[in-house]
Amino acid sequence: MILDYLDGSVPTDHQADLCVIGAGPAGIAIARAFLGTQVRVLLVESGGLAGEDRSQALYEGTAVGGAPFDMAHSRMRVFGGSCTLWGGGCIPFADTDLEPREWVPESGWPLRYADLAPWYTKARDFCQIDPTHTFGPGQFDGPTQRQPLDLDPEALANLLFARSPILFGEAYRDEMRTAPNITVLLHANLMELEANASATAVVRARIGSLSGRRGHINARHFVLAAGGIENARLLLLSDSVAPCGLGNDRDLVGRYFMDHPRGTIGSVHSRSPDTLTRPYERTIGKVRLPVAAEIGLASDAQRRHRILNGRVHPFAVEGELPKGIRALRNVRAALRPPSRDEATVLEARLSAAMSNGPTATAVAVPPNLAMSAVSLGLHIGDVIRAAAQKVADKPTVRSERVELVGFFEQAPNRDSRITLGNTRDALGLRRVNVDWRLTELDRYTYRTLTTLAGKPLADACGGTFEVAPWANDATAAPEVFGTAHHMGTTRMSTDANSGVVDTDGKVHGVHNLHVAGSSVFPTSGWAFPTFTLVALSLRLADHLRVLLAACEGSGLT
Repeated sequence: MILDYLDGSVPTDHQADLCVIGAGPAGIAIARAFLGTQVRVLLVESGGLAGEDRSQALYEGTAVGGAPFDMAHSRMRVFGGSCTLWGGGCIPFADTDLEPREWVPESGWPLRYADLAPWYTKARDFCQIDPTHTFGPGQFDGPTQRQPLDLDPEALANLLFARSPILFGEAYRDEMRTAPNITVLLHANLMELEANASATAVVRARIGSLSGRRGHINARHFVLAAGGIENARLLLLSDSVAPCGLGNDRDLVGRYFMDHPRGTIGSVHSRSPDTLTRPYERTIGKVRLPVAAEIGLASDAQRRHRILNGRVHPFAVEGELPKGIRALRNVRAALRPPSRDEATVLEARLSAAMSNGPTATAVAVPPNLAMSAVSLGLHIGDVIRAAAQKVADKPTVRSERVELVGFFEQAPNRDSRITLGNTRDALGLRRVNVDWRLTELDRYTYRTLTTLAGKPLADACGGTFEVAPWANDATAAPEVFGTAHHMGTTRMSTDANSGVVDTDGKVHGVHNLHVAGSSVFPTSGWAFPTFTLVALSLRLADHLRVLLAACEGSGLT
């Protein structure tokens, strides 16, 4: 069932066998794994079924460090999590992403691809990807509907990813609503995980709503699945017994914060830019391709140059719009009623903030629809020609240039971290402070990828490469931004001295507390993180099933 904690008729206190904090892809995957069992699951979500400014404001905080970071607009507080706005990209890690690399300090997972492969199969089902799309280490199998470029295998590689066709909050809402053993509690915010006197177990969770309600959740096991930033924040806020925060005896909670830095490394000018961009477009018309290619760094190149992983995507930037096309877009914009729905407006604002490509040409909406219609009639030939181009699978508007945007793995860095700030949110909890720091290895990777990809990709379309000044200047500040892939703040390790959770996601030293999501990633690779975090969450759910059965068998409550 789905309950709303803002509803005064809903009980203040709750009890369950398993309490999962956060109803994003990780939390939903774990809860759903218990459908039809005797395990009572409580899935706690801070937001509602749709986006709300008041809930979203709880994500606000401060940012310091050398790179710009916007924590308020890079996450979404809603049932379904930030994947309410995701593009659906799914790709598994390869062993080269998981193994220690001698040139990458503190790299390496305690797991390998073989450990994750069965759970990737289950993640494919959860993401509702067609099972005919098989996969192996580091990519899905083809074919693609457009043939990728023939790249130099010593430098670059075409890596295929699959597209999930769903939004998790929409796809699994009805299952959560009708499941007899699963309760979703909306608008309930975790305020603290209250521990026993030795901080070796969570006794109960203290929750509250923005309306002022306060209560507790008693459960046998707890899972934090609130995202790469919030997981760390919630552990740090749980400080009544452990002054530095729960699971933070070794000052590791919040450290090693990573994102996938992105930045335009240069532009390609060509008479045939489509040769470069079309093979890597993710849609044909308005249809999203089920499998598409990305241009990645070859593993041999990473090893040879001793750099991090990364990819580069060619984005077409439209040239001057023909008058008929501009008029058609103006007519469509004028006929589209402005949205006044809070959730829709919020999603549009966050989508714009999270955009990973160049900004499209802005089209002003004229005050008079009739004027646009007249202009459309006068220049209808432009529209007819564009329609013919579309039928021929060619761009309807000529590209002015191609921007090459690099997306990079970030090196693990102890000093890149999440801490608690000095200001408080509407619940009275200390807001988050993000100190996002890049290393010389990060910057060296940007320059090397620019060299390996820039000119070769320009040559592929008979063009010239104009490098962005920052991308080949060792003294320049990197012009990079985040991609809302927050990772690493509760990293996984078999050794409590080097990580917050073990290979099963259990917080070291706290026997009934686990963490799910990309915060457990020790390194990030270049891959979109959702597919792997779902696989890890399903793996954790299987482990929790065993633990809860043991509790039942021993009579523990």
